[in-house]
Amino acid sequence: MALLKRSSDSGPARDPEGRMPLMEHLRELRNRLLIAVIALVVGIIIGWIFFDPVWAFIKAPYCETAQSRQLNGHCSLTYGGIFQSFFITLKVSAMVGLVLSSPVWLYQIWAFVTPALYRKEKRYSLSFLGLAIPLFLLGAVLAYFIMDTSLAILLGFSLEGTVATIQIDDYLDYVLIMLLIFGVSFELPLLLVFLNVIGVLSHATVAKHRRMVIFLMFVFGAVITPGGDPITMMALAAPMILLFAAAEGFMYLREKRLPATDDFSHLSDDEASSLEEEDSGPGR
Repeated sequence: MALLKRSSDSGPARDPEGRMPLMEHLRELRNRLLIAVIALVVGIIIGWIFFDPVWAFIKAPYCETAQSRQLNGHCSLTYGGIFQSFFITLKVSAMVGLVLSSPVWLYQIWAFVTPALYRKEKRYSLSFLGLAIPLFLLGAVLAYFIMDTSLAILLGFSLEGTVATIQIDDYLDYVLIMLLIFGVSFELPLLLVFLNVIGVLSHATVAKHRRMVIFLMFVFGAVITPGGDPITMMALAAPMILLFAAAEGFMYLREKRLPATDDFSHLSDDEASSLEEEDSGPGR
């Protein structure tokens, strides 16, 4: 395909350090965006074809609640517009397409950025990418399995004599929010490790504020989860604390393996460190 053919075949060779003219960057960005969009479209088509089993999977947590059968004795959601069912189908298909095509567009992002990184940074970025995806999926899976309990608690506050008529788009938004919140939250300990690896955050700083971090995780779980029920809050905070402990342990072991360096943290900002002067011989 002519569009995807690298211009370096007919032009000058690429800089071994990854430097190239602006137009070369734009052409590469265009090609990688095109590949990502094609993969996304293919994923959306697959999601459209398999919409029924996917929708049954998404709806299952709601169908576990007693309120889902109040209308006609069956698990029912409502919609209030002529075109709403079509857009819901498209929205679910887009969700499936985004997930299925994620290896492609994540690789395109990584491949576009890595030429500007050093070899060590490339290794770290690939490792973090390899950990970020499983952590996000782990958080999303946990959110899915506690969703029925969370919904039962939230819908349990219905007033006597009322019937819950949950709109399809409202329920789908709730599912998306839960999956994203849990998935992204599971990435936060990995962010701490990344900051430690690049030298921005030390283990001593994390250990000093450990109690505050754990407290803030509970606050975060209470504020960020839809409805703020205690079950969902604990289900989010507890794994985050475990992952935080694992991240702190990694920081400790990593810094313990580093070569010892002189500690000048006790000096004031205006005081010079007592470095050993080198003997440069006469004439200096």
